[in-house]
Amino acid sequence: MEDSTVMVIFQPSGSRGEVPKGINIIEASRLLGVDIEALCGEKKVCGKCVVRIEEGHFEKYNIQSAMDHVSPWQEEEAKFINDERRKKGFRLACVAKINSDILVFVPEESRAGKQVVSKAARDIKIDLNPAVKVYTIQLEKPSFEDKVGDFERLCNGLQREHGLCDLTIDIVALRKLPSILRQGNWEVTVSVWNDKEIIRTRPGRHDCSYGVAIDVGTTTCAAYLCNLQTMEVIETSSLMIPQCKYGEDVMARITFHMTTPDGLQRMSDDIIEGVNDLISKVVASTHPEKKKVKKKKGEDGPDEYVEVIEEGKSYLRLAMEDIEDITIGFNTAMHHILLGLNPEYVGLAPFPPVIHHSMDIKARDLKIGINDSSYIFVLPNEAGFVGGDNVGVLIAEEPYKHDEVQLIIDIGTNGELVLGNRHKLISSSCATGPAMEGAQLAFGMRAAPGAIERIEIDPVTHEVDYKVIGREATRKFSKPEDMKAKGICGSGILDVLAELYSSGVITKTGVFNKKALKKNPRFRKNPDTRSPEFVLAWKEESSIGKDIVITQKDVRQIQLAKGALYAGCKLMMKRMGVDKVDKVKIAGAFGTHVDRTKALVMGLFPDCEVESIYGIGNAAGDGCRAALLNVQKRVEANWCSRNVEYLELTVEPTFEKDFMEAMQLPHMTDEFPHLEGVVAEYILKQGPKGPVMPETGK
Repeated sequence: MEDSTVMVIFQPSGSRGEVPKGINIIEASRLLGVDIEALCGEKKVCGKCVVRIEEGHFEKYNIQSAMDHVSPWQEEEAKFINDERRKKGFRLACVAKINSDILVFVPEESRAGKQVVSKAARDIKIDLNPAVKVYTIQLEKPSFEDKVGDFERLCNGLQREHGLCDLTIDIVALRKLPSILRQGNWEVTVSVWNDKEIIRTRPGRHDCSYGVAIDVGTTTCAAYLCNLQTMEVIETSSLMIPQCKYGEDVMARITFHMTTPDGLQRMSDDIIEGVNDLISKVVASTHPEKKKVKKKKGEDGPDEYVEVIEEGKSYLRLAMEDIEDITIGFNTAMHHILLGLNPEYVGLAPFPPVIHHSMDIKARDLKIGINDSSYIFVLPNEAGFVGGDNVGVLIAEEPYKHDEVQLIIDIGTNGELVLGNRHKLISSSCATGPAMEGAQLAFGMRAAPGAIERIEIDPVTHEVDYKVIGREATRKFSKPEDMKAKGICGSGILDVLAELYSSGVITKTGVFNKKALKKNPRFRKNPDTRSPEFVLAWKEESSIGKDIVITQKDVRQIQLAKGALYAGCKLMMKRMGVDKVDKVKIAGAFGTHVDRTKALVMGLFPDCEVESIYGIGNAAGDGCRAALLNVQKRVEANWCSRNVEYLELTVEPTFEKDFMEAMQLPHMTDEFPHLEGVVAEYILKQGPKGPVMPETGK
């Protein structure tokens, strides 16, 4: 009998599941908790639900996706999708019916529930010394007595008035120079890169120049538009990069390259497209918003827009060519993919990168659409699985300038660790997998409206109180139908393991405590999988028409991730010869939202004082920004990349033992004296059979 269901995977949310064959993509998205815009109620007239059907075999998910796995093209779609986009696989989700397995990418403009990406710029100390500096100069016009060439005339003036010697000029800038000089009546503003190359000329006097610092993660990408003269962060923007469709982790993407003839080119093009989109967003933020002009009845023609100018607000009105410098950092695999470097050997022992050192690359060579002559500074790599993003963390936090021993954990799809001080630095990487970001959990999701982000479980009744993104009131103070929960995101995942353990729902080994949960309606066996699960939100509290649960498999996935982090920390401490750290810093989106006490309760890292745990937000992005605004930080970045000792955890003799012990909560044998008084003693000191309630002895 022909299968009545098909597998659908939505990216970048990571939501996936079996859906009935023959339903349209919008209907499938609702079943799987994915929000796609459908303002017209699926009447095929708004064009807001444009999605892309991906082509190829996706080994990570073991599916073959193709454009002909959905129903044929319909005329209504041509109004919103041109021929070029149609060839790339774009369809209206309300039109395309699913006939076989597909992987669907939902562009940012089609997402109704936008992901909340925490990438705000912190106020860190940076000494201003950008690579691109601007100089304004008034030159004498040529004459029969003074027939020096335009470029030489400019160089002579810059040497005389600003002490700049031996300058060169980019060929694109040189082509524009004659008309620029004459447009400004020989007054010209010159942008000079690293005191040696002219990359832009503008007629007349201009006091500002602008650059963008970009942090490319495995899942998200953030950009910081900065004034290179004042260091002001004008705009911060972020997006989910299209890479997720090739797999949530870097190994899946390396595999895609190895198994798909044009895989590397496709992935590289996607990242570059994402970077250009991100730069366009921050540039567009310097203009007034535009509102579509409503057409009169029966009126045809293209849509018209008018600017909506806020009273009392001034606008920079920047163009893409006003971006004169970019710094960019990413993990080693993403670095190789964007640059079109073969990433295959990064994934094979001993995991060597193609290049360690930083690079200065012309933006036009990467098809990045900023000022034609400008450079992109690519932060250096440390090792195969520790890249420029970790270097960014180092130059932002500067542990190499302090005596205190700092442990810095950057939690993402990969877990990157740094331990040390001014005497020694050690780094390592561990495969936390995407579980911490929700991708491998039954009801895991990205941080978007409806995601459970905070959880508390009563240790006596085991009732659950929680908060969802987009709603201030918690479940305790809300009507069930007002919660509209959809799943659980990263910060909720950190909460849930700590709460399950400290409330006695699970034992320190991670198994559900059946004795304590006897007759509790929240604990049950799934009728389909026969696996134990615990209900976090009842069906009537959700917007997806089903109970939201945490399963035994989910608990194990989180334990695996946290165990890898703890084992990495412990092995680095052994190598360093220390038994405690002075500070623990948590970076990444988790560093913004982490509950530091719960991070310690779940055993994310060895015991320490809670007051010594700090969330430092997107430190990788801060490092990229520091390198944008101070060229000395670029020198420090290269120093860091070659002077940090990289510890390959998987070849350490005790790694497997340390990893297995670290899977328990907070640890199998290590003491956690700083949790005394925070976690009930009968929980913290429980034996191998689980916690024993003191008043009952059970």
